[in-house]
Amino acid sequence: MEKPTPDSETMSARAGRSVTLVGALVNVLLILLKFFAGIFGNSQALIADAVHSLSDLFTDAIVLLGLRVGRKAPDAEHPFGHGRIETLASAIVGMALIATALYLGIEAALNIYRHTEYHPTNLALIGAGVSIALKEALYHYTVHIGRRIKSQLIIANAWHHRSDSLSSVAVFMGVAGALINPSLYILDSFAAILVSFFIVKVGLEILRDSLREFTDTAPPPEILNKISDCTRSVEGVLDTHDLRVRTSGGMYQMETHIVVDGQLTVSEGHRIAKAVESCLAEEIEDLDRVIVHVDPAIEEKEPE
Repeated sequence: MEKPTPDSETMSARAGRSVTLVGALVNVLLILLKFFAGIFGNSQALIADAVHSLSDLFTDAIVLLGLRVGRKAPDAEHPFGHGRIETLASAIVGMALIATALYLGIEAALNIYRHTEYHPTNLALIGAGVSIALKEALYHYTVHIGRRIKSQLIIANAWHHRSDSLSSVAVFMGVAGALINPSLYILDSFAAILVSFFIVKVGLEILRDSLREFTDTAPPPEILNKISDCTRSVEGVLDTHDLRVRTSGGMYQMETHIVVDGQLTVSEGHRIAKAVESCLAEEIEDLDRVIVHVDPAIEEKEPE
């Protein structure tokens, strides 16, 4: 099977680094904006949201490290590539999401329990609104790049941007409610708890996918069936068995055995194997590599 060239791998890594650096720059600007608007706009929720943005900077650093190492071509010490490093980075992003959500949820619950009152100003409302707009745009931009270069790590980081946007939505609703009716200050805390549950869900899903890769869990049955159907459709393939598929860095690595006529020459069996590889490369998305073993059909002996 034709493998991705070093140039294509370099281009995808470069695209991933570029979108992550843009995100890091936006995060720095938002941290400064939120702290300023939170302090001078008298909004504890917006200050907490600034802390959330600080966690985004941490995950941006993890993403850059994962892309730098995880997208390297295979070498003598890593014959299967470095995709698991990208998987590890995705797991760290997932854990960072969960930790951030728990922090926001606990803080909101404590504010409700203590009946903590904050009476924000219009400055806090503007800060939250700007954060929503920038973070939502950053989410769509990042997830688009992640899907284009087939990087689960970039997609995971995009969801971290979305979680920050949702946190800002909670802040915006709470600030707006407090401005309309000062007695509704508690809405901020309830909205923050709701958002924290959503962020935990996303973080657990990212962590689950990373753990599936670490444990070499097979892909869903529909993917396995599609691989088998594609293999059997190749002319000359009599049967297939011992299919093994794992995921590394969001890409499938597989091996399979095909059964061909035992009277064929080695050259003819090799040609059929290459046809199977070509079929899989066309039909299966996110395919990194495939190894096809050729087995001869065993003729049944007639009873004497």
